[in-house]
Amino acid sequence: MAKTREPCKDIRDKIVDLHKAGMGYRTIGKQLGEKATTVGAIIRKWKKFKMTVNHPRSGAPCKISPRGASMIIRKVMDQLRTTRQDLVNDQKRAGTTVSKKTISNTLRRHGLKSCSARKVPLLKPAHVQARLKFSNDHLDDPETKIEIFGLNSTRCVWRKKKDEYNPKNTIPTVKHGGGNIILWGCFSAKGTGRMHRIEGRMDGAMYRKILASNLFPSVRALKMGRGWVFQHDNDPKHTARATKEWLHKKHLKVLEWPSQSPDLNPIENLWRELKVRITQRQPRNLKDLEKVCMEEWAKIPSAVCANLVKNYRKRRLSNILLFALFCLLHDSMCF
Repeated sequence: MAKTREPCKDIRDKIVDLHKAGMGYRTIGKQLGEKATTVGAIIRKWKKFKMTVNHPRSGAPCKISPRGASMIIRKVMDQLRTTRQDLVNDQKRAGTTVSKKTISNTLRRHGLKSCSARKVPLLKPAHVQARLKFSNDHLDDPETKIEIFGLNSTRCVWRKKKDEYNPKNTIPTVKHGGGNIILWGCFSAKGTGRMHRIEGRMDGAMYRKILASNLFPSVRALKMGRGWVFQHDNDPKHTARATKEWLHKKHLKVLEWPSQSPDLNPIENLWRELKVRITQRQPRNLKDLEKVCMEEWAKIPSAVCANLVKNYRKRRLSNILLFALFCLLHDSMCF
Protein backbone atom coordinates (compact mmCIF):
# COMPACT_ATOMS: atom_id res chain seq x y z
CA MET A 1 0.00 0.00 0.00
CA ALA A 2 1.31 3.44 -0.89
CA LYS A 3 2.46 5.73 1.92
CA THR A 4 -0.11 8.43 2.75
CA ARG A 5 0.56 12.09 3.43
CA GLU A 6 1.77 12.92 6.93
CA PRO A 7 0.52 16.09 8.67
CA CYS A 8 3.24 18.68 9.18
CA LYS A 9 4.49 19.60 12.65
CA ASP A 10 2.35 22.77 12.80
CA ILE A 11 -0.83 20.74 12.23
CA ARG A 12 0.21 18.20 14.87
CA ASP A 13 0.88 20.97 17.41
CA LYS A 14 -2.56 22.50 16.67
CA ILE A 15 -4.20 19.10 17.21
CA VAL A 16 -2.54 18.80 20.63
CA ASP A 17 -3.51 22.37 21.57
CA LEU A 18 -7.16 21.79 20.60
CA HIS A 19 -7.17 18.52 22.52
CA LYS A 20 -5.89 20.35 25.60
CA ALA A 21 -8.74 22.83 25.11
CA GLY A 22 -11.22 19.96 25.49
CA MET A 23 -12.25 19.36 21.88
CA GLY A 24 -13.02 15.83 20.62
CA TYR A 25 -11.25 13.92 17.85
CA ARG A 26 -13.99 14.41 15.23
CA THR A 27 -14.38 18.11 15.99
CA ILE A 28 -10.63 18.65 15.69
CA GLY A 29 -10.53 16.62 12.45
CA LYS A 30 -13.34 18.66 10.85
CA GLN A 31 -11.73 21.95 11.86
CA LEU A 32 -8.27 21.03 10.52
CA GLY A 33 -9.33 18.82 7.60
CA GLU A 34 -7.85 15.61 9.04
CA LYS A 35 -9.37 12.20 9.72
CA ALA A 36 -10.44 11.40 13.26
CA THR A 37 -8.15 8.35 13.26
CA THR A 38 -5.19 10.57 12.33
CA VAL A 39 -6.05 12.99 15.12
CA GLY A 40 -6.30 10.10 17.59
CA ALA A 41 -2.94 8.64 16.55
CA ILE A 42 -1.18 12.00 16.98
CA ILE A 43 -2.73 12.56 20.42
CA ARG A 44 -1.84 9.05 21.61
CA LYS A 45 1.76 9.54 20.48
CA TRP A 46 1.87 12.88 22.30
CA LYS A 47 0.54 11.33 25.50
CA LYS A 48 3.12 8.55 25.36
CA PHE A 49 6.23 10.43 24.24
CA LYS A 50 5.32 14.08 25.00
CA MET A 51 6.36 15.05 21.45
CA THR A 52 4.73 15.43 18.03
CA VAL A 53 7.73 14.93 15.75
CA ASN A 54 8.51 11.52 14.26
CA HIS A 55 11.07 9.27 15.90
CA PRO A 56 14.11 8.28 13.83
CA ARG A 57 13.08 5.43 11.55
CA SER A 58 14.92 2.14 11.15
CA GLY A 59 17.04 1.37 8.11
CA ALA A 60 20.01 3.05 6.51
CA PRO A 61 19.97 6.86 6.78
CA CYS A 62 19.67 8.92 3.62
CA LYS A 63 23.10 9.59 2.12
CA ILE A 64 22.04 13.08 1.05
CA SER A 65 21.60 15.46 3.97
CA PRO A 66 18.70 17.95 4.06
CA ARG A 67 21.18 20.68 3.15
CA GLY A 68 22.46 18.61 0.22
CA ALA A 69 18.89 17.99 -0.94
CA SER A 70 18.21 21.74 -0.79
CA MET A 71 21.30 22.38 -2.93
CA ILE A 72 20.10 19.83 -5.48
CA ILE A 73 16.59 21.30 -5.65
CA ARG A 74 17.94 24.84 -5.91
CA LYS A 75 20.24 23.94 -8.81
CA VAL A 76 17.53 22.02 -10.64
CA MET A 77 15.06 24.89 -10.29
CA ASP A 78 17.68 27.36 -11.55
CA GLN A 79 18.91 25.10 -14.37
CA LEU A 80 16.02 22.86 -15.41
CA ARG A 81 18.12 20.95 -17.97
CA THR A 82 20.67 19.82 -15.41
CA THR A 83 21.49 16.13 -15.81
CA ARG A 84 21.68 13.60 -13.00
CA GLN A 85 25.38 13.12 -13.73
CA ASP A 86 25.95 16.85 -13.14
CA LEU A 87 24.23 16.54 -9.76
CA VAL A 88 26.23 13.41 -8.90
CA ASN A 89 29.43 15.34 -9.68
CA ASP A 90 28.29 18.26 -7.50
CA GLN A 91 27.66 15.92 -4.57
CA LYS A 92 31.04 14.24 -5.10
CA ARG A 93 32.81 17.61 -4.95
CA ALA A 94 30.93 18.27 -1.69
CA GLY A 95 32.25 15.00 -0.26
CA THR A 96 29.21 12.74 -0.77
CA THR A 97 29.28 9.83 -3.22
CA VAL A 98 25.81 8.94 -4.49
CA SER A 99 24.32 7.21 -7.52
CA LYS A 100 22.02 8.63 -10.18
CA LYS A 101 19.17 6.61 -8.67
CA THR A 102 19.64 8.37 -5.32
CA ILE A 103 19.49 11.74 -7.10
CA SER A 104 16.26 10.70 -8.85
CA ASN A 105 14.70 9.58 -5.57
CA THR A 106 15.59 12.87 -3.90
CA LEU A 107 14.06 14.91 -6.71
CA ARG A 108 10.97 12.72 -6.82
CA ARG A 109 10.37 13.22 -3.10
CA HIS A 110 10.21 16.95 -3.80
CA GLY A 111 7.70 16.50 -6.62
CA LEU A 112 10.18 16.81 -9.50
CA LYS A 113 10.27 14.36 -12.37
CA SER A 114 12.48 14.14 -15.46
CA CYS A 115 10.25 14.78 -18.49
CA SER A 116 10.83 15.49 -22.16
CA ALA A 117 10.70 19.21 -22.85
CA ARG A 118 7.75 20.19 -25.04
CA LYS A 119 8.65 21.76 -28.37
CA VAL A 120 6.86 25.02 -29.03
CA PRO A 121 7.22 27.71 -31.72
CA LEU A 122 9.87 30.34 -30.99
CA LEU A 123 7.67 33.36 -30.29
CA LYS A 124 8.66 36.96 -29.68
CA PRO A 125 6.47 39.12 -27.39
CA ALA A 126 4.82 40.64 -30.49
CA HIS A 127 3.98 37.14 -31.74
CA VAL A 128 2.42 36.26 -28.38
CA GLN A 129 0.24 39.38 -28.39
CA ALA A 130 -0.82 38.79 -32.00
CA ARG A 131 -1.71 35.16 -31.27
CA LEU A 132 -3.67 36.20 -28.18
CA LYS A 133 -5.61 38.79 -30.18
CA PHE A 134 -6.29 36.24 -32.90
CA SER A 135 -7.51 33.72 -30.32
CA ASN A 136 -9.87 36.28 -28.82
CA ASP A 137 -11.20 37.35 -32.22
CA HIS A 138 -11.52 33.92 -33.86
CA LEU A 139 -12.86 30.50 -33.02
CA ASP A 140 -11.82 27.90 -35.58
CA ASP A 141 -12.16 24.14 -35.89
CA PRO A 142 -8.81 22.75 -34.62
CA GLU A 143 -6.49 21.18 -37.19
CA THR A 144 -2.89 20.12 -36.80
CA LYS A 145 0.09 19.50 -39.03
CA ILE A 146 3.04 17.55 -37.62
CA GLU A 147 6.42 18.20 -39.16
CA ILE A 148 9.89 16.87 -38.41
CA PHE A 149 12.59 19.55 -38.59
CA GLY A 150 15.77 20.61 -36.93
CA LEU A 151 17.65 18.38 -34.51
CA ASN A 152 14.80 16.33 -33.14
CA SER A 153 16.73 15.44 -30.03
CA THR A 154 14.75 14.91 -26.85
CA ARG A 155 15.84 17.12 -23.99
CA CYS A 156 14.82 16.39 -20.41
CA VAL A 157 13.89 18.96 -17.79
CA TRP A 158 13.01 18.59 -14.12
CA ARG A 159 9.48 19.88 -13.60
CA LYS A 160 6.28 19.29 -11.70
CA LYS A 161 3.33 17.48 -13.21
CA LYS A 162 1.32 20.44 -14.52
CA ASP A 163 4.23 22.66 -15.59
CA GLU A 164 4.87 21.02 -18.98
CA TYR A 165 4.06 24.18 -21.00
CA ASN A 166 5.76 26.65 -18.70
CA PRO A 167 8.19 28.53 -21.02
CA LYS A 168 11.11 27.39 -18.84
CA ASN A 169 10.22 23.75 -19.54
CA THR A 170 9.88 23.93 -23.33
CA ILE A 171 12.24 23.87 -26.31
CA PRO A 172 11.68 26.72 -28.80
CA THR A 173 11.54 25.48 -32.40
CA VAL A 174 11.59 27.26 -35.75
CA LYS A 175 10.62 26.12 -39.22
CA HIS A 176 13.25 24.02 -40.99
CA GLY A 177 15.34 23.99 -37.83
CA GLY A 178 16.68 27.48 -38.52
CA GLY A 179 18.94 26.14 -41.29
CA ASN A 180 21.65 23.51 -41.35
CA ILE A 181 25.12 22.80 -42.59
CA ILE A 182 26.66 19.66 -44.08
CA LEU A 183 30.11 18.59 -42.98
CA TRP A 184 32.76 16.16 -44.14
CA GLY A 185 35.27 14.84 -41.63
CA CYS A 186 37.73 12.02 -41.12
CA PHE A 187 39.42 10.34 -38.17
CA SER A 188 41.67 7.46 -37.20
CA ALA A 189 42.62 5.75 -33.97
CA LYS A 190 45.12 8.60 -33.44
CA GLY A 191 42.49 11.35 -33.42
CA THR A 192 40.30 13.53 -35.61
CA GLY A 193 41.49 14.84 -38.94
CA ARG A 194 40.32 17.85 -40.88
CA MET A 195 36.70 18.94 -41.15
CA HIS A 196 35.23 20.62 -44.23
CA ARG A 197 31.91 22.39 -44.71
CA ILE A 198 30.13 21.34 -47.90
CA GLU A 199 28.59 24.24 -49.80
CA GLY A 200 25.71 23.32 -52.08
CA ARG A 201 24.97 19.84 -53.31
CA MET A 202 27.93 17.48 -53.30
CA ASP A 203 28.64 15.38 -56.39
CA GLY A 204 31.49 13.05 -57.27
CA ALA A 205 33.75 15.86 -58.48
CA MET A 206 33.26 17.85 -55.26
CA TYR A 207 33.89 14.72 -53.19
CA ARG A 208 37.19 14.08 -54.93
CA LYS A 209 38.18 17.71 -54.45
CA ILE A 210 37.42 17.44 -50.72
CA LEU A 211 39.55 14.31 -50.45
CA ALA A 212 42.43 15.98 -52.27
CA SER A 213 42.32 19.05 -50.01
CA ASN A 214 41.71 17.37 -46.65
CA LEU A 215 42.50 13.66 -46.61
CA PHE A 216 46.26 13.70 -47.15
CA PRO A 217 46.89 16.72 -44.87
CA SER A 218 44.96 14.84 -42.16
CA VAL A 219 47.12 11.73 -42.66
CA ARG A 220 50.28 13.81 -42.30
CA ALA A 221 48.96 15.67 -39.24
CA LEU A 222 48.05 12.40 -37.52
CA LYS A 223 51.46 10.90 -38.44
CA MET A 224 49.92 7.70 -39.71
CA GLY A 225 52.91 6.62 -41.79
CA ARG A 226 52.50 3.87 -44.39
CA GLY A 227 50.03 1.01 -44.62
CA TRP A 228 46.90 2.90 -43.56
CA VAL A 229 43.54 1.92 -45.07
CA PHE A 230 40.84 4.34 -46.25
CA GLN A 231 37.19 3.56 -45.49
CA HIS A 232 33.97 5.05 -46.84
CA ASP A 233 30.53 3.59 -47.46
CA ASN A 234 28.76 2.72 -50.72
CA ASP A 235 27.36 6.15 -51.45
CA PRO A 236 27.12 6.61 -55.27
CA LYS A 237 29.64 9.48 -55.09
CA HIS A 238 32.09 7.15 -53.37
CA THR A 239 31.62 4.25 -55.78
CA ALA A 240 31.57 6.28 -59.00
CA ARG A 241 34.07 5.13 -61.63
CA ALA A 242 35.85 8.50 -61.61
CA THR A 243 36.23 8.31 -57.83
CA LYS A 244 37.58 4.76 -57.97
CA GLU A 245 40.08 5.77 -60.64
CA TRP A 246 41.18 8.76 -58.57
CA LEU A 247 41.69 6.57 -55.49
CA HIS A 248 43.64 4.04 -57.55
CA LYS A 249 45.79 6.78 -59.04
CA LYS A 250 46.61 8.03 -55.53
CA HIS A 251 47.56 4.46 -54.51
CA LEU A 252 45.01 4.41 -51.71
CA LYS A 253 44.08 1.08 -50.17
CA VAL A 254 40.29 1.17 -49.73
CA LEU A 255 38.41 -1.10 -47.34
CA GLU A 256 35.78 -3.05 -49.27
CA TRP A 257 32.28 -2.21 -48.09
CA PRO A 258 29.75 -4.96 -49.02
CA SER A 259 26.27 -4.00 -50.21
CA GLN A 260 23.35 -4.29 -47.77
CA SER A 261 25.81 -4.52 -44.88
CA PRO A 262 24.89 -3.29 -41.40
CA ASP A 263 25.96 0.26 -40.70
CA LEU A 264 29.17 -0.41 -38.79
CA ASN A 265 30.88 2.81 -39.81
CA PRO A 266 32.44 4.08 -36.55
CA ILE A 267 32.33 7.71 -37.71
CA GLU A 268 28.56 7.64 -37.15
CA ASN A 269 29.28 7.34 -33.43
CA LEU A 270 31.71 10.22 -33.70
CA TRP A 271 29.06 12.39 -35.37
CA ARG A 272 26.81 11.74 -32.40
CA GLU A 273 29.62 12.72 -30.03
CA LEU A 274 30.00 15.95 -31.98
CA LYS A 275 26.26 16.69 -31.91
CA VAL A 276 26.14 16.22 -28.15
CA ARG A 277 29.00 18.66 -27.73
CA ILE A 278 27.37 21.18 -30.08
CA THR A 279 24.08 21.00 -28.17
CA GLN A 280 25.89 22.02 -24.99
CA ARG A 281 27.34 25.09 -26.75
CA GLN A 282 23.97 26.21 -28.20
CA PRO A 283 25.12 28.09 -31.35
CA ARG A 284 22.87 30.98 -32.37
CA ASN A 285 23.28 31.07 -36.17
CA LEU A 286 24.84 29.15 -39.05
CA LYS A 287 28.16 30.98 -38.85
CA ASP A 288 28.37 30.31 -35.14
CA LEU A 289 27.32 26.70 -35.75
CA GLU A 290 30.16 26.14 -38.20
CA LYS A 291 32.66 27.69 -35.80
CA VAL A 292 31.45 25.54 -32.90
CA CYS A 293 31.59 22.40 -35.06
CA MET A 294 35.20 23.04 -36.02
CA GLU A 295 36.22 23.79 -32.43
CA GLU A 296 34.46 20.80 -30.86
CA TRP A 297 35.68 18.43 -33.58
CA ALA A 298 39.26 19.38 -32.79
CA LYS A 299 38.63 18.90 -29.05
CA ILE A 300 37.46 15.29 -29.30
CA PRO A 301 40.12 13.24 -27.43
CA SER A 302 42.17 10.72 -29.36
CA ALA A 303 41.17 8.12 -26.73
CA VAL A 304 37.55 8.39 -27.93
CA CYS A 305 38.66 7.76 -31.52
CA ALA A 306 40.85 4.82 -30.51
CA ASN A 307 37.98 3.28 -28.55
CA LEU A 308 35.63 3.57 -31.55
CA VAL A 309 38.13 1.79 -33.79
CA LYS A 310 38.64 -0.91 -31.16
CA ASN A 311 34.90 -1.46 -30.77
CA TYR A 312 34.49 -1.46 -34.55
CA ARG A 313 36.73 -4.52 -34.76
CA LYS A 314 34.62 -6.22 -32.09
CA ARG A 315 31.39 -5.44 -33.97
CA ARG A 316 32.83 -6.86 -37.18
CA LEU A 317 33.73 -10.07 -35.33
CA SER A 318 30.22 -10.20 -33.83
CA ASN A 319 28.68 -9.88 -37.28
CA ILE A 320 30.90 -12.67 -38.59
CA LEU A 321 29.76 -14.91 -35.73
CA LEU A 322 26.11 -13.95 -36.27
CA PHE A 323 26.42 -14.67 -39.98
CA ALA A 324 27.94 -18.08 -39.21
CA LEU A 325 25.08 -18.82 -36.80
CA PHE A 326 22.56 -17.73 -39.44
CA CYS A 327 24.14 -20.09 -41.98
CA LEU A 328 24.01 -23.00 -39.51
CA LEU A 329 20.35 -22.33 -38.71
CA HIS A 330 19.50 -21.89 -42.38
CA ASP A 331 21.21 -25.18 -43.30
CA SER A 332 19.45 -27.05 -40.49
CA MET A 333 16.07 -25.66 -41.56
CA CYS A 334 16.70 -26.61 -45.18
CA PHE A 335 17.71 -30.10 -44.10
